[in-house]
Amino acid sequence: MYGNADKIEWTLIFVSEFGRKFGLTVKQAFNYLARYKGIDFIDRHYDYVHTQSFQSMVCDIAEYCHRKGGSLL
Repeated sequence: MYGNADKIEWTLIFVSEFGRKFGLTVKQAFNYLARYKGIDFIDRHYDYVHTQSFQSMVCDIAEYCHRKGGSLL
């Protein structure tokens, strides 16, 4: 239904926005999201997450990662 290019593009923008919110580089943001399963969540639920604003998804994924052991909120 969605092409890999679309998912990758959205995810890269999301990682950048996540990093900006928490003062992280893109690499740090990606590593954090990968470690605490945020990237996995985005991959599994892309059909939903890409329809939401980046601002709301940054908050939601931060909460999700926090429940998985992450320290950012």
